[in-house]
Amino acid sequence: MKMNNLMKQAQKMQKQMMEIQEELANRTVEATVGGGMVSVVANGQQDIISIRIDPEVVDPNDVEMLQDLILAAVNEAHRRAQELMTDEMNKLTGGMKIPGLNI
Repeated sequence: MKMNNLMKQAQKMQKQMMEIQEELANRTVEATVGGGMVSVVANGQQDIISIRIDPEVVDPNDVEMLQDLILAAVNEAHRRAQELMTDEMNKLTGGMKIPGLNI
């Protein structure tokens, strides 16, 4: 009986995890750097949705600065998306570390 119960609980948790993944695809986080000059939006599945670059920061003589700003914004958006995913999964697992669950 216990094994059957455990399987049902595992299936329920798997279904809930899939629902969370679908929900995360529709939630976004935004990272802005350089005083608002570069903004990156990512969804909860860590996909980059958009990048906005203020034309004022585009200087052909200083491409390196623009590259650094974009990199910083993408990394921050990725970190925030990861944090969002971790928070949502922790709600499901109660903070328990489950082997094979990449959060």
